[in-house]
Amino acid sequence: MSISPRITGATSRTVSATQGRGGSDGYRGFVRAVWKRRAQVLGAIAAGGVVGAEARYALTLLGGDDPRFPWATLAENITGCFLIGVLMAVILQLTAPHRLVRPFLGVGMLGGYTTFSAYAVEVRELIADDRAAAALSYLVITPLAALTAVWLGVRGTGAALGRLRHRGT
Repeated sequence: MSISPRITGATSRTVSATQGRGGSDGYRGFVRAVWKRRAQVLGAIAAGGVVGAEARYALTLLGGDDPRFPWATLAENITGCFLIGVLMAVILQLTAPHRLVRPFLGVGMLGGYTTFSAYAVEVRELIADDRAAAALSYLVITPLAALTAVWLGVRGTGAALGRLRHRGT
């Protein structure tokens, strides 16, 4: 079996080396299996993104619109970063988490919940409104607080899980 290198970028030697990985279909079966796994990951990310974006929108509505400072976006980014720290600590402690947990929760849900683009737009809007001090404080506080939140999420969850594990032995 030979597949044109012009179409697939594979040589007949590469194709014969991959035969057997995808069942009796050889290379085509292998490619189908790879795309199926990718589709599952993309589906998990998309589903998580819907949940996260809806949660961010709800928090924005609950927080109201403060024209002086973008408190809702700051809170979303800090809590989202804390939760990604918690998630990473929990996943690192699990022996065999499902392969779609991180794409769904981390990339999808928390990626949809947090927002860098709104942060950038809000900094620009504060500058355009001649509110340089607010823009500068927002520009500095957000990444510092977000990184601190990730660290606290990882450390706090790791310590709590360690205590639980120690208690169980």
